[in-house]
Amino acid sequence: SYCEQFITVIKNLVLSCLIISCFTCHSTLPFKSLGSARFFFFMYLKEVSYVIKYFFNLKQALRGTGLLTSDPRLKDCMQQIHQAVQESVGTAMMDQELFRKCVGSNIVLLTQAFQRKFIIPEFESFTSLINHLYYNAQAQKGGKVANYIPQLAKFSPDLWGVSLCTVDGQRHAIGDTNLPFCLQSCVMPLEYALAVHEAGTEQVHKYVGKEPSGLKFNKLYLDEEDKPHNPMVNAGAIVISSLLKPGSNKAEKFDFMMDYLKKMAGREYVAFSNATFQSEKETGDRNYAIGYYLKEKKCFPSGADMMAALDFYFQLCSIEVTCESGSVMAATLANGGICPITGEQVLSAEAVRNTLSLMHSCGMYDFSGQFAFHVGLPAKSGVSGAVLLVVPNIMGVMCWSPALDRVGNSIRGIHFCQELVSLFNFHNYDNLRHFVKKLDPRRQTGHERVRPQTTFLISHNANKVKLKDKNMCPDSTMDTEELKSMEALESLV
Repeated sequence: SYCEQFITVIKNLVLSCLIISCFTCHSTLPFKSLGSARFFFFMYLKEVSYVIKYFFNLKQALRGTGLLTSDPRLKDCMQQIHQAVQESVGTAMMDQELFRKCVGSNIVLLTQAFQRKFIIPEFESFTSLINHLYYNAQAQKGGKVANYIPQLAKFSPDLWGVSLCTVDGQRHAIGDTNLPFCLQSCVMPLEYALAVHEAGTEQVHKYVGKEPSGLKFNKLYLDEEDKPHNPMVNAGAIVISSLLKPGSNKAEKFDFMMDYLKKMAGREYVAFSNATFQSEKETGDRNYAIGYYLKEKKCFPSGADMMAALDFYFQLCSIEVTCESGSVMAATLANGGICPITGEQVLSAEAVRNTLSLMHSCGMYDFSGQFAFHVGLPAKSGVSGAVLLVVPNIMGVMCWSPALDRVGNSIRGIHFCQELVSLFNFHNYDNLRHFVKKLDPRRQTGHERVRPQTTFLISHNANKVKLKDKNMCPDSTMDTEELKSMEALESLV
C-alpha cells in the first residue's frame, strides 16, 4: 500500500542521511542536511515517485515512535506537508525539492525517531504494557470523591485516565485524558520549584523546612523551629505562595505563575477554574486557620500580606490541567527542567533536584513513607484525584481518578504506580545489573542493540547498499579492520 511504502521509504531516508553525514562533514552540525537529503533522495527513489497525499501521511508512521504530529518540534514540517497536500492536484507527485523542503528542518528528530534512538526505543510494546496496567487499575473499586470542596464533589468516581510523556517527547494517553481537572495539591511541587528557581534554595528554606511531618496535610502544626515542615503540606505551600514575585500585585503574580505553568506544559492546556476558586474561599476555614497560625508564629517574610498569600494559594489550587498537559509538566521535571516538546529551559537543575527530593519524601500526604518504600519515585497527589509521577531521566506520568482512599490519594493512581514499578525497573533502588526479573524499556531488542556504526549495511526493498568503499566517505577515520568487522555484521541485517 502507499502507506506501507511511505513508512519504509521515510525510515530509510532519514536513517541514511544521518549515516552518510558521519563521513561527509566534521562541522559542529550533525550533518549537511541539504547534501544528504539530495544524495539519498536520488539514491533510493531514483525514478520512483509517490502521490503526495499518500506519501505525506506521517501520522501512522510517527505513531509507532511515540511522536505526535501536533508536537511543536514538528510544526514546520507539518505545515509544509499540509501546504503540499492542499496545493497538489489529482495525482501530483513529490519531487526532490519538495521532499527536502518538507523534512529538512526536522531530519534530526525524524532520524532519532525512526532509528529508535529515543529513551524508550520499543515504544509500541511499552505502551501496550502500560494499557494493561491501566485496565488492571480500572478494576479497583471503592474510595470516595472529595466532598469538602463542592466543585470536586461533582466528578464521577468512575473517571480514570493515564498520560505519559518521555524526556524525548514520546507521548501516550489512555482513558479520560482530555477532561480538565484542578491541580489542587499537585501544584505544590511546581510552586516550590519556581520559588527555588527565582530566589534560591537558601532563601526559600529560611521559611519552610525539608522534613516529612507524618501528619495530615492540613494540620495546624509547625516544626521545632516554628516553620512549616515542608512545601508539600498546606502550611508550607501557603508560605511559599508569599515568596513568589514579592512586591507584585495579585494580578501580576497570577499571570507570572500561569505563564510558568504553561511553559512547563509545553503550552498545552492550562486554565483556571473560577468556580473552584470561589468554592475554595467559601469552604476554606481550615486554611484560614492555618494562615492566622502562621501569622502568629511570624512564618511569613517581612511585609507579606497573609490574606493575599491565601488568595494566591487558593488560585493555584484551582488551576486546571488535563492528564496530557500534566504529563508534560511531570516530564519537564524528569528532564532536568527542560520541557521535552519545546526544548525550553524552564527550571534550574538545582530547583528540579530539590523538588524531586521533597516529592520523594513528602509528596503523598501521610502515605509518603509507604509510597517511597514500595514505588521509590518522586510523586505528588491531590484531592482532585491526580497523581503526578516523575521517573527521573525517563518520563513523567499524570494519573487521574477522583475516587480517593482514606488519606486523600487516588486509589487507581496508587495502584497504577505500584504496578508500574513491579513490572519495570523504575524504582530508584532497582539494581540495573542484577535485577533481571523486571523489564527495562530503555533497552533495544534483537539486532537493534548493535552499535549505530553497524548501520553501514542498509536494506531498501531487496537491494543492499554496502558502504565498503572508503572513497564514498573520504573523511572517515575507520581503518581496514573496522570495515571488515562491519562486513561481518551483514548477516544481522
